[in-house]
Amino acid sequence: MRIQMRHWAGRLLACLSLASALAMPASAAAPDQSRIDWWRQARFGMFVHWGLYAIPGRGEWVQWNEKIPVDQYAKLADQFNPTAFDADAWAELAKSAGMKYMVFTSRHHDGFAMFDDGANPYTSVNTAAHRDFVAAYVKAARKAGLGVGLYYSPLDWRYPGFFFPDLQRPSAEAMREQYHRQMKELLSNYGKIDVLWFDGGETDWLNFGADWTAVDAGASWVKRPWGTHYKGGFSWQHEQVYDMMRKLQPDILVNGRADMPEDFHSREGDGALGDFDNQHPWELCTTIAGAWGYQPNMQPKPLAHYIRLLANVVGRDGNLILNVGPAPDGRIDAAQAARLREIGQWLDKYGRSIYATRGGPFLPGDYGVSTHHDKTIYVHVLNWPQHKLVLPAIQARVLRAAALTGGTATVTQTGQGVELALPADARDAMDTIIALELDRPAQDISPRALTP
Repeated sequence: MRIQMRHWAGRLLACLSLASALAMPASAAAPDQSRIDWWRQARFGMFVHWGLYAIPGRGEWVQWNEKIPVDQYAKLADQFNPTAFDADAWAELAKSAGMKYMVFTSRHHDGFAMFDDGANPYTSVNTAAHRDFVAAYVKAARKAGLGVGLYYSPLDWRYPGFFFPDLQRPSAEAMREQYHRQMKELLSNYGKIDVLWFDGGETDWLNFGADWTAVDAGASWVKRPWGTHYKGGFSWQHEQVYDMMRKLQPDILVNGRADMPEDFHSREGDGALGDFDNQHPWELCTTIAGAWGYQPNMQPKPLAHYIRLLANVVGRDGNLILNVGPAPDGRIDAAQAARLREIGQWLDKYGRSIYATRGGPFLPGDYGVSTHHDKTIYVHVLNWPQHKLVLPAIQARVLRAAALTGGTATVTQTGQGVELALPADARDAMDTIIALELDRPAQDISPRALTP
């Protein structure tokens, strides 16, 4: 992932992630609604970052950050034999957390494949573990009734052609061949896959922002503005992968990080929450404890942080996917697992204000957010004004108001707005949810912003 990087390229990538959250790429064509509907209803998922990098326990970018030689890093595969790995336990934890889908890292930027890639020696099947972890994960997620997603990175730090695709053309083409081959395997050998989560496949990754350019009648490497596409002769040929993907898995959803038509856009990190957007499906990916890959002693934040984050995301009409990084033996940290179950307990009570809802019609503001389903608006009050909350006027009649989190809510509707009140001792510090029942579908109401 792009957050928590300690080198210059990482900081630039993190900034790019935030910028891309606020400006949709050209590939953000309207998705097929029949494909995206289940995902939008799900609203909450689990990300799992797990691979060789769990052994040193310093994050999934440890090889790059610490400049570990390729041959030395590869020796970790001889130690990677997670005896406590239990894919069913992962899936059951996701389910108990109220999550509706999972995404598992089939291969990260270090190049180690967590699946069967034939004669390739650098896989979990052909090294110490002798296991196809993708197969075990897919089976467990499907058994638990969860959506099945796979993360995949086309780039591979072992190939000099990634850094200098024009100078090291045979290497770059070999990396591309691996990408196309492995995509075919993942899309063909594991049954139905619901989500393909690309990372590192955009052409603005190539050279980490450098191009070979003529300068003052000479030639030199010059820095290219970050976020602009590489203009050299090498191509990932993503269009071929996309055509193959649509033939093998016609209903699969793909994010927007591989220069191909996207079904949903990716925002990354708590700081990239961004604006309300009900036109382009999007998802915020972030971590439960500040790290993507395993790092020991990373403690989760208080429950209120995740509840308010989930409400803020869904109220902006997005999905939240929360990452865990299992330990080298395959177990998920006990404190993180306990926090996930607490989120699930909250969703058992108030999930109707999250699942199968859309954001709005009251736009996000200092007060909080709103969601809606059918003829009900759910107002998530995260910060109460001193006495009452005044929402914008709507072209629908409020029939009744109910405080899902307790207490008796009162509602007064006028031509100037909708006023909500609740006794101070009945307000929930995490999220006070007030359901407004309308005389017509809430989706017919255009989004309304609160006036300052």
